[in-house]
Amino acid sequence: MRFRYPLQKLLDLKANEKTQAEWGLSEAVGVLQSELAQLSDYQQNRNDVQQQLGQASTNRTTVSQLLQHQDFLDYLEKQINRKQADVKAAELEVELKQMKLGEKVKEEKVWEKAKEKAFDQFSALMQKKEQDEMDEIALTRRIQTV
Repeated sequence: MRFRYPLQKLLDLKANEKTQAEWGLSEAVGVLQSELAQLSDYQQNRNDVQQQLGQASTNRTTVSQLLQHQDFLDYLEKQINRKQADVKAAELEVELKQMKLGEKVKEEKVWEKAKEKAFDQFSALMQKKEQDEMDEIALTRRIQTV
C-alpha cells in the first residue's frame, strides 16, 4: 500500500504561498535598490552642482547664473529629501515582506512536520502488518511441520 497524505493539497497551498512571499520580497528588494540608485544619482548631481557653484564663484559669473545654480541646488535638495522618504518606505516594505516570508516558512514547516509524522505512523503500521503476516506464515509452517 502506498502512502497518501490526505492534506497534501493544503501542504501544496502553503508551499505556493511561501513562493509568492519570496517573489514579493524579491520585488520589494528590487524597488528598494531602484530607490537607492535614484537617491545616489540625486546626491551625485547635487555634488556636481555644488562643485560648479564653487567654481562659478571664483570665476567671473553673473548673479543670475549664481541664482540659477542655487535654485537648482535647492530643487535637488528637495528631491533628495523626497527620495530619502521613498527609501525609508521601501525599507519598511522589505521588512514587512521579510516578516511575511518568515511566517509562511514557519507555516510550511509545521505542515511538513505533520506530513512526516503521518508518514512515520503509516510506516509503523505497515511494518506491524508485515510483521504480523510474517509471524502468521511462520506459525503456519510450524504447524504444518509438526
